[in-house]
Order: sequence, then C-alpha cells, then structure tokens
Amino acid sequence: MSFTSEVKAEVAQNLLHACCEKAQLSALIQICSTLSFTNRGIHIVVKSENVNTAKRIWKLVKERYHVESELSVLRKMKLKKNNVYVIRIVKQAKEILEDLELFSEKGLRTHPSAAMVKKECCARAYLAGAFLAGGSINSPQTSNYHLELTAGSEELAKFIQKLMNRFHLPAKYIIRRHQHVVYLKASDKISDFLRCIGASDALFSFEDSRIQRDFMNSLTRLDNCEVANEMRSLKAGAKQLEDIAWIENFQSLESLPEKIKEVALLRKAYPESSLNELCELYHEAYQATITKSGMKHRLSKIREIANQYRSE
Repeated sequence: MSFTSEVKAEVAQNLLHACCEKAQLSALIQICSTLSFTNRGIHIVVKSENVNTAKRIWKLVKERYHVESELSVLRKMKLKKNNVYVIRIVKQAKEILEDLELFSEKGLRTHPSAAMVKKECCARAYLAGAFLAGGSINSPQTSNYHLELTAGSEELAKFIQKLMNRFHLPAKYIIRRHQHVVYLKASDKISDFLRCIGASDALFSFEDSRIQRDFMNSLTRLDNCEVANEMRSLKAGAKQLEDIAWIENFQSLESLPEKIKEVALLRKAYPESSLNELCELYHEAYQATITKSGMKHRLSKIREIANQYRSE
C-alpha cells in the first residue's frame, strides 16, 4: 500500500459531526463526480480509484440522505492499473447537490459557499474530503517531499488554496496536464496538513521518517566535512614534506633554528597528522605548548626556506 493510500484509509475512518460530514461530502462529490442528465432527471456519477474514498462517499450518502447508491467496480486491464469504483446516485440527486451547495437556480457552482467552511472543524473536514478525492503525497522515504490536491477548475483550486492558507499552509497553484493542482513542498507544512485533516498515524510515520532522514543527512554532511578536512591535511602534509626534502638537499635540518627544526622533525615523523594533532605531539615530545597559529607560522617558515633554495 502506498503512503497516499495509508493516509486516505486513516482519514476515511474519522468520525465527524453532521456539519463536517456535509462539508467533506461536498468536497468529495465536487471533485470526484460528473453529472448525467436523463429523461428521469439528474444522476450523480462518482468515480474513484481508491476503495476507501469510494466507501466513504457511499457511507456518507446513505447515512445523511438515506439513499441507497448503485455501486459497481470497473477493472482496468490496460497496464494492470487499479480498479475504478463507480457510485451512481439516482434518487434525490438534485436535492443532494442543493444541500451540499453545489447546485443553485443558476446551475452548478464552482465551489460551495464560504458559510459551509466558516467553522474551523468544517474547513478541516472539507480539506480532508479534497485529499480523499484528489490528493496524493510522496512517501517520506523518498528524497522529494510533495503533497498535492487536484481540482477540476481554477475556481475550486483557488478556493482550496485559500482554505489551506487559513491554517498557515502556504500552498502554491499550478496547471498540469489540464488539471488544477494545489501543492506543498515544505516537509513541516506537509506535517501540518496531515495534522489538519486528522491523519495522526500518518503524521507520526511521516515525522519519524523525516527525523531519521534528516539525522542521516546530518551524519553524511559531517562525514563529508571530516573527509574533506582529512584530505586537506594530507595535501598540506605532502607539501610540507616536499619543502623539508628540498631543505635537506642543501643543508642538514640540524642547522635550522631550534624551533623550526623541532617542527620539521615532527612533520617527518608524522606525515599524515593534522595541525591539531601536531600541536599535541609537539607538547608530548618537547614539553612545551604551541597553538595552531604558532604551528602554522613555523611550517610557513619552512616553506620560505625551501622556496629560497628553489629560486637558486
């Protein structure tokens, strides 16, 4: 089961107040359904590839309007895709649409009225319905955080976007393949959205994976820094050994100033040590304290002496 399916399965089980059921069903019907006009009147045809979404719609219609819907399953043979669950609402279709504020005397509405989602609980329920109907979320195990809701019109997408902004979810809007998409990319905002629609278990799973991944990324960055520092130390050590070799071609290290000689001998004995390590080794060998800047200064003096011989 994909992470999207897990979230939808959890959200579809949430218990709602009557006002919230209406708001959620309004989103489900508006995004998932089409209207069929026959000589017997208006029929609502709802299609979904998610079984939990289909069950939710069927249950809400039955409990709220006491209407038995016709349920059928179409199997997609091409590319072995998911089944398509079709719910046909024949009885009281117009009354249901009017109650959900999707149909008025002027015809179909692009979105319900602001009054339907005025209460915070109803706004959350509407967003949950929008996710059940046309939402998807990337698995937190992947390298790309992404949550999106699709809508059939720009007006509905902008309505959903505005609703998300009420909960400080700065969603963005794009048109992709004739679909109007509202999406979030920031992982913390995706967590907030899951909390908003009541997907507590999915939120815990998402946060757990996100924390583990961020922790591993931090470790990787630290490892990369350590490797880079090690490589810099090795390169610097190799250049310093080369300088010492140039000096030895012309004179003995014993003829160098005492402090410079001590550092040169130490570098020859420990060619792969970092500056910090050389400072500690210097203290052990000569019972004297030297700072990193002091060690760096003496090594630069060795470089100057070597460069004098190179220029001759």
